Amino acid sequence: MCLLDVPAHKTGAPFTKRVDPLVGRAIETWEAVRPVQPLRLDPRTGERVPLLFWLRARRVAREYLNHALIPALCRKAGVPREDARGPITSHRARSTIASQLYNAKEPMTLFELQPWLGHRSPQSTQHYTQITPTGLARAYADAGYFARNVRTVEVLIDRESVQNGAAATGTPWQYFDLGHGYCTYNFFEQCPHRMACARCDFYVPKPSTGAQLLEAKASLQRMMLTIPLTDDERAAVDEDADALERLLARLADTPTPAGPTPGEIQPPPGPLLSIKPLRRPEGGRHGDSTESKR
Repeated sequence: MCLLDVPAHKTGAPFTKRVDPLVGRAIETWEAVRPVQPLRLDPRTGERVPLLFWLRARRVAREYLNHALIPALCRKAGVPREDARGPITSHRARSTIASQLYNAKEPMTLFELQPWLGHRSPQSTQHYTQITPTGLARAYADAGYFARNVRTVEVLIDRESVQNGAAATGTPWQYFDLGHGYCTYNFFEQCPHRMACARCDFYVPKPSTGAQLLEAKASLQRMMLTIPLTDDERAAVDEDADALERLLARLADTPTPAGPTPGEIQPPPGPLLSIKPLRRPEGGRHGDSTESKR
């Protein structure tokens, strides 16, 4: 750690700030190289103080850093003297470090940066705190907007059918758990009826012999599949009865993967949908529970 004492300046009173040790070593090197300098009267406080940019009992010219030193350093480092924002200046360095601290993994807040920069008003600090595209993307992801339209369903994988080649001949090998039965359509996540199953030829009811034989297999592997939902599907999954009816009506003439539309399929006895826990992904926000019923 290195603590740097900053005298009174145009925007505030004297203060002490923490800086990178590299800055402290650079200051010590500069003070060791230059001869001992007399104290200078600070017109703001009336005190005699040691100044950093002070040589031969004279203040280093205001224009020296931006017009001579920084261009020389840019040439030595092989970097452009200007960029899209304009010339590289000492003030740009102040803005850059403030933006980096504001966009760090454990960022400083606006009110923490304010005293670090020596500002009287947070409005002045806002000019230095530009959020980076990466930081903006992280904040957008952390907001969890798309997580509300994502659910996880259980998938049963018949490894025996895969290993013996039966899956290549059309034998079902993926079984998507719908609660009341299984869907054997390999592209279940693309089926428009996935949240309002029409019980087409790909449907295997759980009370059936086929489902019982499936669950008794020793080669069965259970996995989880995360699928994105439309707003209508999300409302139906969240137990909105009116939304479910609207979804069913909208899909009435949409062909199922097997070919017929829901209107052409003889409706089975009992409720169309069963109730089954449907888990949200990790990291739900805004009070979302870890499970929704469907």
